[in-house]
Amino acid sequence: MNDDVRNIVLGLVAAGISAALGWVARTYLWRRKLRRKQAFFGLPDNSESLLVVNRDPATAEPAVHRIDVFALLELSALIKDCGAHVQVVTQDAVHQGFGERTEFCVGGPGSNRRMTAHMAAMLPGVRVNVDPEPGPDRGAFLIGGERYRMDPGITEYVLLARLTAGDGRETRPAFLFCGQRAIANQAATRYLARNHERLARKHGAAPFVLLLKVVNSQAYGPDVVELVGDVTRAATSPLPAPAPTSRTSHRAAG
Repeated sequence: MNDDVRNIVLGLVAAGISAALGWVARTYLWRRKLRRKQAFFGLPDNSESLLVVNRDPATAEPAVHRIDVFALLELSALIKDCGAHVQVVTQDAVHQGFGERTEFCVGGPGSNRRMTAHMAAMLPGVRVNVDPEPGPDRGAFLIGGERYRMDPGITEYVLLARLTAGDGRETRPAFLFCGQRAIANQAATRYLARNHERLARKHGAAPFVLLLKVVNSQAYGPDVVELVGDVTRAATSPLPAPAPTSRTSHRAAG
Protein backbone atom coordinates (compact mmCIF):
# COMPACT_ATOMS: atom_id res chain seq x y z
CA MET A 1 0.00 0.00 0.00
CA ASN A 2 1.55 3.27 -1.08
CA ASP A 3 1.26 6.56 0.80
CA ASP A 4 -1.61 7.91 -1.33
CA VAL A 5 -3.80 4.88 -0.74
CA ARG A 6 -2.97 4.88 2.98
CA ASN A 7 -3.91 8.55 3.27
CA ILE A 8 -7.22 7.92 1.49
CA VAL A 9 -8.04 5.02 3.80
CA LEU A 10 -7.13 7.02 6.89
CA GLY A 11 -9.25 9.92 5.65
CA LEU A 12 -12.23 7.64 5.12
CA VAL A 13 -11.80 6.13 8.58
CA ALA A 14 -11.53 9.57 10.19
CA ALA A 15 -14.64 10.76 8.31
CA GLY A 16 -16.54 7.66 9.45
CA ILE A 17 -15.53 8.15 13.06
CA SER A 18 -16.49 11.84 12.92
CA ALA A 19 -19.87 11.00 11.40
CA ALA A 20 -20.51 8.33 14.02
CA LEU A 21 -19.57 10.68 16.88
CA GLY A 22 -21.77 13.40 15.39
CA TRP A 23 -24.70 10.99 15.14
CA VAL A 24 -24.20 9.84 18.73
CA ALA A 25 -24.01 13.44 19.97
CA ARG A 26 -27.15 14.48 18.06
CA THR A 27 -29.03 11.43 19.29
CA TYR A 28 -27.99 12.13 22.89
CA LEU A 29 -29.08 15.78 22.67
CA TRP A 30 -32.38 14.81 21.02
CA ARG A 31 -33.11 12.22 23.69
CA ARG A 32 -32.23 14.62 26.50
CA LYS A 33 -34.52 17.26 24.99
CA LEU A 34 -37.30 14.67 24.65
CA ARG A 35 -36.89 13.51 28.26
CA ARG A 36 -37.14 17.08 29.53
CA LYS A 37 -40.28 17.61 27.47
CA GLN A 38 -41.78 14.37 28.76
CA ALA A 39 -40.96 15.31 32.34
CA PHE A 40 -42.60 18.73 31.99
CA PHE A 41 -45.78 17.32 30.52
CA GLY A 42 -45.77 14.19 32.68
CA LEU A 43 -45.83 12.02 29.57
CA PRO A 44 -43.22 9.25 29.56
CA ASP A 45 -43.12 6.77 26.67
CA ASN A 46 -46.41 4.96 26.07
CA SER A 47 -48.14 6.72 28.96
CA GLU A 48 -51.83 7.60 28.92
CA SER A 49 -53.25 11.12 28.96
CA LEU A 50 -56.67 12.69 29.08
CA LEU A 51 -57.94 15.42 26.77
CA VAL A 52 -61.10 16.96 28.25
CA VAL A 53 -63.14 18.85 25.67
CA ASN A 54 -65.78 21.41 26.45
CA ARG A 55 -69.08 22.08 24.74
CA ASP A 56 -70.04 24.99 22.55
CA PRO A 57 -72.12 27.28 24.82
CA ALA A 58 -73.83 28.76 21.75
CA THR A 59 -75.73 25.55 21.03
CA ALA A 60 -77.91 23.22 23.03
CA GLU A 61 -76.35 20.22 21.31
CA PRO A 62 -73.26 18.51 22.81
CA ALA A 63 -70.95 20.03 20.18
CA VAL A 64 -67.41 21.43 20.38
CA HIS A 65 -66.68 24.90 19.03
CA ARG A 66 -64.70 24.63 15.78
CA ILE A 67 -61.91 26.87 17.15
CA ASP A 68 -61.60 24.63 20.20
CA VAL A 69 -61.11 21.73 17.78
CA PHE A 70 -57.98 23.50 16.52
CA ALA A 71 -56.76 23.79 20.11
CA LEU A 72 -57.32 20.07 20.63
CA LEU A 73 -55.33 19.27 17.49
CA GLU A 74 -52.37 21.28 18.75
CA LEU A 75 -52.45 19.49 22.08
CA SER A 76 -52.71 16.11 20.34
CA ALA A 77 -49.54 16.92 18.39
CA LEU A 78 -47.70 17.72 21.65
CA ILE A 79 -48.82 14.45 23.20
CA LYS A 80 -47.79 12.47 20.12
CA ASP A 81 -44.34 14.10 20.13
CA CYS A 82 -43.84 12.76 23.66
CA GLY A 83 -44.63 9.22 22.53
CA ALA A 84 -47.76 9.08 24.69
CA HIS A 85 -51.38 8.11 24.06
CA VAL A 86 -54.46 10.28 24.44
CA GLN A 87 -58.06 9.59 25.33
CA VAL A 88 -60.54 12.29 24.35
CA VAL A 89 -63.53 12.67 26.68
CA THR A 90 -66.28 15.24 27.01
CA GLN A 91 -66.44 17.53 30.01
CA ASP A 92 -69.43 15.73 31.53
CA ALA A 93 -68.06 12.20 31.11
CA VAL A 94 -64.93 12.36 33.28
CA HIS A 95 -65.31 10.32 36.45
CA GLN A 96 -61.84 9.94 37.89
CA GLY A 97 -59.54 11.62 40.34
CA PHE A 98 -56.83 14.16 39.76
CA GLY A 99 -53.21 13.17 39.14
CA GLU A 100 -53.70 9.64 37.80
CA ARG A 101 -53.01 10.69 34.21
CA THR A 102 -51.75 13.89 32.64
CA GLU A 103 -54.82 15.95 31.83
CA PHE A 104 -55.40 18.76 29.35
CA CYS A 105 -58.62 20.60 30.13
CA VAL A 106 -59.92 23.13 27.60
CA GLY A 107 -62.61 25.76 28.08
CA GLY A 108 -63.92 28.07 30.77
CA PRO A 109 -66.28 27.06 33.58
CA GLY A 110 -69.27 28.17 31.54
CA SER A 111 -68.70 25.34 29.06
CA ASN A 112 -66.63 22.79 30.98
CA ARG A 113 -67.76 21.22 34.26
CA ARG A 114 -64.37 19.63 34.77
CA MET A 115 -62.77 23.08 34.62
CA THR A 116 -65.26 24.28 37.23
CA ALA A 117 -64.23 21.45 39.56
CA HIS A 118 -60.50 22.08 39.08
CA MET A 119 -60.84 25.81 39.71
CA ALA A 120 -62.92 25.29 42.84
CA ALA A 121 -60.39 22.81 44.23
CA MET A 122 -57.09 24.41 43.22
CA LEU A 123 -57.71 28.02 42.14
CA PRO A 124 -59.75 29.56 44.98
CA GLY A 125 -58.48 33.02 44.08
CA VAL A 126 -60.13 33.03 40.65
CA ARG A 127 -63.71 33.85 39.78
CA VAL A 128 -65.15 33.84 36.26
CA ASN A 129 -68.38 35.64 35.40
CA VAL A 130 -70.47 33.05 33.55
CA ASP A 131 -73.64 35.17 33.40
CA PRO A 132 -75.02 34.73 29.85
CA GLU A 133 -76.67 38.16 29.90
CA PRO A 134 -74.81 40.90 28.00
CA GLY A 135 -72.90 43.37 30.11
CA PRO A 136 -69.42 44.81 30.69
CA ASP A 137 -68.52 42.04 33.14
CA ARG A 138 -69.66 39.14 31.01
CA GLY A 139 -66.84 36.58 30.96
CA ALA A 140 -64.65 38.78 33.18
CA PHE A 141 -61.93 37.26 35.37
CA LEU A 142 -61.54 38.24 39.00
CA ILE A 143 -58.06 37.21 40.18
CA GLY A 144 -56.96 38.19 43.67
CA GLY A 145 -59.20 41.23 43.63
CA GLU A 146 -58.16 42.41 40.13
CA ARG A 147 -60.80 42.34 37.40
CA TYR A 148 -59.98 41.59 33.76
CA ARG A 149 -62.75 42.39 31.30
CA MET A 150 -62.77 41.32 27.69
CA ASP A 151 -63.43 43.35 24.58
CA PRO A 152 -64.37 40.64 22.07
CA GLY A 153 -62.04 40.59 19.08
CA ILE A 154 -59.80 43.27 20.62
CA THR A 155 -58.68 42.08 24.06
CA GLU A 156 -59.37 38.68 25.56
CA TYR A 157 -57.78 36.96 28.53
CA VAL A 158 -56.94 33.33 29.19
CA LEU A 159 -55.46 31.44 32.12
CA LEU A 160 -52.77 28.88 31.36
CA ALA A 161 -52.06 26.70 34.38
CA ARG A 162 -49.96 23.65 35.20
CA LEU A 163 -51.23 22.18 38.46
CA THR A 164 -50.20 19.15 40.50
CA ALA A 165 -51.55 17.37 43.55
CA GLY A 166 -49.33 17.40 46.64
CA ASP A 167 -45.67 17.93 45.83
CA GLY A 168 -46.19 16.69 42.28
CA ARG A 169 -43.49 14.02 42.45
CA GLU A 170 -45.75 10.98 42.25
CA THR A 171 -48.70 12.49 40.37
CA ARG A 172 -49.26 13.66 36.83
CA PRO A 173 -49.98 17.33 36.12
CA ALA A 174 -53.14 18.91 34.79
CA PHE A 175 -52.92 21.70 32.23
CA LEU A 176 -55.81 24.15 32.20
CA PHE A 177 -56.69 26.43 29.29
CA CYS A 178 -59.42 28.71 30.62
CA GLY A 179 -60.22 31.44 28.12
CA GLN A 180 -62.91 34.08 27.89
CA ARG A 181 -63.59 32.94 24.31
CA ALA A 182 -62.66 29.90 22.19
CA ILE A 183 -59.97 31.88 20.34
CA ALA A 184 -58.28 32.52 23.70
CA ASN A 185 -58.25 28.78 24.46
CA GLN A 186 -56.43 28.15 21.18
CA ALA A 187 -54.03 31.02 21.86
CA ALA A 188 -53.07 29.42 25.20
CA THR A 189 -52.44 25.99 23.64
CA ARG A 190 -50.28 27.59 20.95
CA TYR A 191 -48.40 29.61 23.57
CA LEU A 192 -47.67 26.42 25.51
CA ALA A 193 -46.49 24.60 22.37
CA ARG A 194 -44.10 27.44 21.52
CA ASN A 195 -42.80 28.16 25.01
CA HIS A 196 -42.83 24.87 26.93
CA GLU A 197 -39.01 24.68 27.02
CA ARG A 198 -38.73 28.14 28.57
CA LEU A 199 -41.53 27.38 31.00
CA ALA A 200 -39.87 24.11 32.01
CA ARG A 201 -36.57 25.89 32.69
CA LYS A 202 -38.29 28.56 34.78
CA HIS A 203 -40.82 26.50 36.74
CA GLY A 204 -39.51 22.94 36.62
CA ALA A 205 -42.08 20.64 38.19
CA ALA A 206 -43.66 23.43 40.26
CA PRO A 207 -47.24 24.49 39.53
CA PHE A 208 -47.82 27.82 37.84
CA VAL A 209 -50.72 29.98 36.67
CA LEU A 210 -50.12 32.50 33.90
CA LEU A 211 -52.49 35.21 32.73
CA LEU A 212 -52.22 35.81 28.99
CA LYS A 213 -53.80 38.53 26.86
CA VAL A 214 -54.84 37.84 23.27
CA VAL A 215 -54.42 40.99 21.21
CA ASN A 216 -56.70 41.88 18.29
CA SER A 217 -57.84 38.34 17.55
CA GLN A 218 -60.24 39.60 14.89
CA ALA A 219 -57.18 40.46 12.78
CA TYR A 220 -54.42 38.16 14.07
CA GLY A 221 -56.33 35.14 15.35
CA PRO A 222 -54.55 33.31 18.20
CA ASP A 223 -51.03 34.33 17.20
CA VAL A 224 -50.46 37.61 19.08
CA VAL A 225 -50.32 36.85 22.80
CA GLU A 226 -48.86 38.90 25.62
CA LEU A 227 -47.92 37.60 29.05
CA VAL A 228 -49.76 39.78 31.56
CA GLY A 229 -48.06 38.10 34.50
CA ASP A 230 -47.53 35.11 36.74
CA VAL A 231 -50.61 35.07 38.97
CA THR A 232 -49.87 31.80 40.75
CA ARG A 233 -49.92 33.25 44.26
CA ALA A 234 -53.11 35.25 43.76
CA ALA A 235 -54.91 32.42 41.94
CA THR A 236 -54.06 29.77 44.54
CA SER A 237 -54.92 31.95 47.56
CA PRO A 238 -58.53 32.50 48.66
CA LEU A 239 -60.09 35.76 47.55
CA PRO A 240 -60.13 38.48 50.20
CA ALA A 241 -63.36 38.81 52.12
CA PRO A 242 -65.68 41.45 50.63
CA ALA A 243 -65.74 44.82 52.33
CA PRO A 244 -68.72 45.39 54.66
CA THR A 245 -71.65 47.28 53.15
CA SER A 246 -72.34 50.84 54.17
CA ARG A 247 -75.44 49.68 56.04
CA THR A 248 -73.37 47.26 58.13
CA SER A 249 -70.73 49.90 58.75
CA HIS A 250 -73.38 52.36 59.89
CA ARG A 251 -74.82 49.88 62.38
CA ALA A 252 -71.34 49.12 63.72
CA ALA A 253 -70.66 52.80 64.13
CA GLY A 254 -73.95 53.26 65.95
